[in-house]
Amino acid sequence: MMLPGAALRYMDAPTAAVADPDGGTTPRSHRFPTNAPTWHYLSATAKMWASTHNDTLRAKMSSVVDVLNDCQKKMGTGYLSAFPSEFFDRTEALTTVWAPYYTIHKIMQGLLDQYTVAGNSKALEMVVGMANYFSDRVKNVIQKYSIERHWASLNEETGGMNDVLYQLYTIMDDLKHLTLAHLFDKPCFLGLLAVQADSISGFHSNTHIPVVIGAQMRYEVTGDALYKVSRNLFRWTKEIAYADYYERALINGVLSIQRGTDPGVMIYMLPQAPGRSKAVSYHGWGTKYDSFWCCYGTGIESFSKLGDSIYFEEKGDTPALSIIQYIPSTFNWKTAGVTVTQQLEPLSSSDMNFRVSLSVSGKTNGQSATLNVRIPTWTSASGAKATLNDKDLGSVTPGSLLSVTKQWSSNDHLSLQFPVALRTEAIKDDRPEYASLQAILFGPFVLAGLSSGDWDAKTGSAVSDWITAVPSSHNSQLMTFTQESSGKTFVLSSSNGSLTMQERPAVDGTDTAVHATFRVHPQDAARLHGTYGAALKDTSVQIEPFDMPGTVITNDLTLSAQKSAGSFFNIVPGLDGKPNSVSLELGTKPGCFLVSGADYSAGTKIQVS
Repeated sequence: MMLPGAALRYMDAPTAAVADPDGGTTPRSHRFPTNAPTWHYLSATAKMWASTHNDTLRAKMSSVVDVLNDCQKKMGTGYLSAFPSEFFDRTEALTTVWAPYYTIHKIMQGLLDQYTVAGNSKALEMVVGMANYFSDRVKNVIQKYSIERHWASLNEETGGMNDVLYQLYTIMDDLKHLTLAHLFDKPCFLGLLAVQADSISGFHSNTHIPVVIGAQMRYEVTGDALYKVSRNLFRWTKEIAYADYYERALINGVLSIQRGTDPGVMIYMLPQAPGRSKAVSYHGWGTKYDSFWCCYGTGIESFSKLGDSIYFEEKGDTPALSIIQYIPSTFNWKTAGVTVTQQLEPLSSSDMNFRVSLSVSGKTNGQSATLNVRIPTWTSASGAKATLNDKDLGSVTPGSLLSVTKQWSSNDHLSLQFPVALRTEAIKDDRPEYASLQAILFGPFVLAGLSSGDWDAKTGSAVSDWITAVPSSHNSQLMTFTQESSGKTFVLSSSNGSLTMQERPAVDGTDTAVHATFRVHPQDAARLHGTYGAALKDTSVQIEPFDMPGTVITNDLTLSAQKSAGSFFNIVPGLDGKPNSVSLELGTKPGCFLVSGADYSAGTKIQVS
């Protein structure tokens, strides 16, 4: 929504001549080669409009479709893309081209979503034109060369071409579309899955998962069980493991790609190495207006689907509603004639229980209906509790569905309580060098250790023995010490056992910001929960680097896990005489202070003077 509509339309505009919205002559070589993010934009806006019915959003996405329709008509073949059709000549000649079918899939899916979700019939006509164009292309390759040549041309990232074509077949009932969909079901990959061959290590997941999703659609459309990802597998099997996986992927994968509350700032991919910062991963964080990687497109589309896969409805003599994700939301359960509202209490380490409240409202139709709620595998049977209108429903089993069948009435209230505990899980990698690598989880949340170096846990010890919750009162003890020099702001930083002055980080959430954060706690326990800031003046404190919990800075400027008289500093009014400034005096050497010197630069070591 932040990008101007004219800029979106120009960036999308294919090889048909279009005017630059700013009147310039921006060369096409400066554009993202596939323009995939904007095709994701069509899918994302359609789904976001379905949730909000925002008129501004509708006008913006419709104008993009209109311009693309003009471009497609101008070319006159049904082809539509930001790159020329000659790219497919090279693909069919088995010459390397960067993922052209990946882009075609994104275009077709974006347009199809504009039709199926937002009701834009013009977008459907455009998809049909594209499908017919590529049906002819693929047919010509097979007739001129062989079916093997066609399969060989797909040995690169093709996106979910099979998926979108199966979807189109369900709408148009045109066997041409069904045949073309089959021709994008990569047999060299799906065949391995069909026979459960363990020989897909090293395959590129972003290339092959869309093919699997397409195979699932094939099963839905044709009944062909060529291969039975988490949403569909749960819908088919009702196995809680798939719902748990969806929850973990949503919380730790999707929601974590945006940088705090900064709109338009996302990560290209999440690093998997232990102790790896997002900021120094491949590509790192993007920017609001200049980052148009394909994963930015996936990102905006993912955030338009936060309401997806919370509720699953089954119709029949006794209709059923399964709630598999716990997200504050409201569902109009028309079959049962009621509205279900879901509310959550914030989860914190001070209350080791996750609480969900489900309330029913509205006029009922008198029909019995079943409400199924997921009991997560990460909870414990001991302490887990479910009540209906304050009546205990008995024991609940983690990893199952709790079912309640009744004639639901207004003001029915279902309450759930799930104990949450720390635990570890081995990573899903059978290579011996990773045998001891564990993830630490708190319920569905994968925890990140904002620390330095490797930390080895003793085998057999309980997680609670070496991880303890930080009291909320400690948050007020987190501080950053700043100082001005030569017109710049510097921060006191602790890294690799050394205290230095570094330029203040431009943004939070980086290693540099972590190294400049300290827990400052007073010697006087009575002041432990007191107000911080200026109130700490004339106080004796210990200074603990944020990323080295349990260690403190000593008067010798070293780190030590042993807290003694030599690990205290006196916070006194600043020697520069400025209001609100402080100086750090050594507890063992009154009159000696931590100093940085005059006119220093980044990297200058702290000294005692």
